[in-house]
Amino acid sequence: MILAVDIGNTTTMVGIYEAEKLTGFYRIASKTNKETGLSTTADEIGLKIRQLLQIHHRADVPVERLAVCSVVPDLIQVYTKMAEKYFKAKTWVLDHKSDLGMKIDVDEPAQVGPDRLANAIAVKEIHGSPAIVVDLGTATTFDVVNDNGDYIGGAIAPGILTSSAELFRKASRLFPVQLEKPDRCIGSNTADSMKSGIFYGALGMIDYIVEKIIAELGKKKVKVIATGGYAEMFSLHSKYIQKVDPVLTLAGLILAYKRNNVINDV
Repeated sequence: MILAVDIGNTTTMVGIYEAEKLTGFYRIASKTNKETGLSTTADEIGLKIRQLLQIHHRADVPVERLAVCSVVPDLIQVYTKMAEKYFKAKTWVLDHKSDLGMKIDVDEPAQVGPDRLANAIAVKEIHGSPAIVVDLGTATTFDVVNDNGDYIGGAIAPGILTSSAELFRKASRLFPVQLEKPDRCIGSNTADSMKSGIFYGALGMIDYIVEKIIAELGKKKVKVIATGGYAEMFSLHSKYIQKVDPVLTLAGLILAYKRNNVINDV
């Protein structure tokens, strides 16, 4: 059994791979606090993952390895310690130095988030290229693979909830509202006006940035794949998103893990 772990700023996705097949995936809180420097512990994570395995999977199947990509560097060591203590397993970490089977054609490869690299690997191998991955999480990211199969960068925008939370915090007369598609763009009250602005503003940003990327690629046929927590909601109304792949990042991570471990074993 391999545990594929995608550590995000808000949540961490854990994928269970048995015989190279994804048999389940779960989201748990990342729990980091930049102000205090405190985060979740190896024991908290170990007990939680053990419980998930006992309830949903065969607890007697040993965990051979953790494959990790993380945008929270401090949590890599926490998961590494957890793997050793609770599963006696080693941890492999995806970064820009890994063999990705593709060129990273950007100015500073070390600055590219490992989750974005995983998305690029997966979209190339599973969906084909040229392609754009729209990842709707704490940040909204757009990652581009050209027709040669190379990762060439993309765009990073504030996440939908990230930007709306800042709106609620800064505007004293506004208040949190549920993220949902309103029936009308013209809101007749403050709550509906905010719902409209948040939803249609995010949708407009997504489609406009995708449109600009497609124009810069100069290709008529470009795969546009969405992933992340809000992918399903926005894909239903986007002009460009063709498919939602909720486990795209995990798929790219496990593809990179297998590629690098095969190479290392030769």
